[in-house]
Amino acid sequence: MKETVVFDFDGVIHSYKSGWCGIDNIPDEPVDGIGDLLKRIKDAGYRIVIVSSRCNSEKGIDAIKKWLKKYDLYQYIDKISVEKTAASVYIDDRAICFKGETEGLYDQIVSFKPWTKTNKLN
Repeated sequence: MKETVVFDFDGVIHSYKSGWCGIDNIPDEPVDGIGDLLKRIKDAGYRIVIVSSRCNSEKGIDAIKKWLKKYDLYQYIDKISVEKTAASVYIDDRAICFKGETEGLYDQIVSFKPWTKTNKLN
């Protein structure tokens, strides 16, 4: 079985510059370089899964598919899901990597900002 890489959609694939605009309104372009990365991962033999809270409805799933096709990214995706799928690695803009120790974790949580809330917008 191929190893799987799971990507969050908003803020990781979709640049999310405009923030939340509705379940089927995805107004922004892809994150710079994401197409090349997805191709590289796919060419290396990985399965690629997108997870998103948008997938709570068919309307959201359809919007993601349409957006991926618009930017010629759909060809790299094996599955789109609302459920967290078993994976080798998860890529998410709202994550803290847990390294087995709780010391300092609280401070990381209360000071956390996703990249879209910093001045690092592409």
